[in-house]
Amino acid sequence: MGSERRERMRALGVRLRELRTRAGLTGAVLAQRAGVGQPTVSKVENGRMVPSVDVLGRLSRALDLDDATTREVRDLLAVVEAAPDTVEASDDEALAGVALDEAVRSARLVRSFQCVVLPAMLQSAEYARHVFESAPNSTPETVGRAVAARVERQSLLYEPGRESVFVLTEGVLRTWPGNPALMLAQFDRLLAVDSLTTVRIGVIPWRRSVPVMPRHGFTLCDRRAVVVETFRGEQVVEDRSDVAAYEDTFSRFEEAAVFGLETREMLLRIMQEFRDVADPTTH
Repeated sequence: MGSERRERMRALGVRLRELRTRAGLTGAVLAQRAGVGQPTVSKVENGRMVPSVDVLGRLSRALDLDDATTREVRDLLAVVEAAPDTVEASDDEALAGVALDEAVRSARLVRSFQCVVLPAMLQSAEYARHVFESAPNSTPETVGRAVAARVERQSLLYEPGRESVFVLTEGVLRTWPGNPALMLAQFDRLLAVDSLTTVRIGVIPWRRSVPVMPRHGFTLCDRRAVVVETFRGEQVVEDRSDVAAYEDTFSRFEEAAVFGLETREMLLRIMQEFRDVADPTTH
């Protein structure tokens, strides 16, 4: 990230920390009032994350800022966004999925489509480890931190007032790293998460044609942003027409998927196939 942009991020973070301190709030209390994760508050205040307009608005309301101060922090954000961004993100940031992390934490409705890899929010720690180890320039240290961050983010699935919908192709369930034992543990996690009232998991069976040829995975955060996943990382798109197009695409994939009992039956069936792969003598 360019040094000019970094300095402006720090200036915004310092100002927000001053306002929080003046309000007599801890980072944890501010995060709770604003409906964001505490790590988000910490990263913004330390100049390590650029908040979205929505997140900045939540923080401003939680701090009970007057109109003039609200405009001030919005102007600081505009200055950050206008600053040159000429240097690639650090390995830690790329592996941890900072863009997706910030966007998902601030959303009440998350809708994710995947056609190759399991959605980040559903990955077991060992599955995530294989995902991060395949990234360029990964090291044991960066992978370990990235896995920890991903597992911590998954606690959002259990928060009341949030809704998460995941749609994946059957091919995702049959594309596996490591060994069959890893996948059996991963399927146990999928079954457990699918039982949550805040989560719906749908699968497009291979016997059913897809309505649109999938090109990549993406995650919709409320109706304001979509995080598009590429080989080089994640890109947050906030243009209304682009978000609307992704919403339409997600709806078409969702209509083609099976949910509920049909999904669970499919998971159990594929689990048995992995058991057969793990122990072929059972045939």
